[in-house]
Amino acid sequence: MKKNQITYWTTTGIVAAIMLWSAFNFSFNEEMKDGFAHLGLPGWFRIELTIAKILGALALLIPMIPNRIKEFAYFGFALTIISASIAHLSSGDGLLHGLEPLVFLGILIVSYLHYHKAEQISVSRNGANRSAKTPAGV
Repeated sequence: MKKNQITYWTTTGIVAAIMLWSAFNFSFNEEMKDGFAHLGLPGWFRIELTIAKILGALALLIPMIPNRIKEFAYFGFALTIISASIAHLSSGDGLLHGLEPLVFLGILIVSYLHYHKAEQISVSRNGANRSAKTPAGV
């Protein structure tokens, strides 16, 4: 495997594992349920976020998922991570709890950048065939 692929799959695997572990905890860990209440978030949001994290992780891990869906997954995860940081800082959980999610944001950004690097390589290899299938060569 090339360095770009190794970096992409490693960081993407970490992101997916974190999101799936988080979704599992949101569903079955009573402390996480209490944590949502501590942050002032409604119970239905925990369920919605759990489903979104599972679907997003699958979107990133399954290679045949369309690029546009992967873009939505990356955006959704970034929004979730930034929102978690803001929620912890706003609820008085301390600076460490507020900055901790941003480490995962960094890993997500590395995955995203390497995803696009791989896409650019793929487009350059396939040339006009790929460009003809998508609007404006996207």
